[in-house]
Amino acid sequence: MDSTATDEIAHDFRPRFIVFKDGRVQRLAYNDFVPPSLNPQGISSKDLQILPELGVSARLYLPKLDVDDDARRKLPILVYYHGGGFCIASAFGGLHHHYLTSLVTNAKVVAVSVDYRRAPEHPIPTAHNDSWAALQWVAAQSAGPAQSPEGLEPWLSEHGDFDRITIAGDSAGGNIVHNLAMRAGREELNHGVKLRGAIAVHPFFTGEKAIGDEVKYPEKKAVGDRIWMFISPTTVGLDDPLINPMGDGAPSQAGLGCTRVLVCVAGMDRVTFRGRAYYEWLRSSEWKGTVEILESEGEDHVFHLRKLTCENAGAMMQRFVSFLN
Repeated sequence: MDSTATDEIAHDFRPRFIVFKDGRVQRLAYNDFVPPSLNPQGISSKDLQILPELGVSARLYLPKLDVDDDARRKLPILVYYHGGGFCIASAFGGLHHHYLTSLVTNAKVVAVSVDYRRAPEHPIPTAHNDSWAALQWVAAQSAGPAQSPEGLEPWLSEHGDFDRITIAGDSAGGNIVHNLAMRAGREELNHGVKLRGAIAVHPFFTGEKAIGDEVKYPEKKAVGDRIWMFISPTTVGLDDPLINPMGDGAPSQAGLGCTRVLVCVAGMDRVTFRGRAYYEWLRSSEWKGTVEILESEGEDHVFHLRKLTCENAGAMMQRFVSFLN
């Protein structure tokens, strides 16, 4: 067999990924794996295949419980969705593992970091559907022993407060957060569990028509648009509600299924204008909840993951801790 034939590139999305003509996908960024562990601050983490029929896994985090009162106290639950354009990164990479470890340490929450199936092998809306199924799995852990004597995850069932569930995510994960909050307004979660809050960090939104800085820097918008069009062949394109929640024909935001939303934007990020517009869209809507915005001046896309100890990342961390508690 001619090896050169298998190395022919069909779709080139460097520096993110390459698709070869034989169907192979080579990811070029954020491929590292950091094992779960007990870190020096006492945060425990472990990996579970939560939806084996789908091949969906998650990394769970539990803060240190060293006092009797802490051991009995129910903790807020955070369900987290990683970014990466729906194509790269994972819940098990260093970027997100180190951030979630820090967040769990500071906020004293039980966290579930979901590893949904990625495009292009699994086109959109697979990531959104996997993420919803994972949220349903979390809600199912609220069942008492009498209802579900086997199969409950003790870190959630024993320590989680199912009246305080927040979903959060960065970039593509921020997009997923919005879409899950909308779905939670249309469909019930297991055992009547309700979402309390949603945190959309630098959410990946776009649209057919350029707005704000997208007009001045069309090449930046084109990068995300090209990826979206490739990984979502069954959607209507750039104005599909999954990627443009503010577009004509998108569902009313009045149906958002949580009571609080925090939108985070970064001053130098190419998606900042969309994030600000999303905040204003929610603020002026008929939705009955409360929306807040946090803007990090002088920072770029998902800076807080790469610069954990910088001043703006610290301010974001404090805001998250307050929001989650």
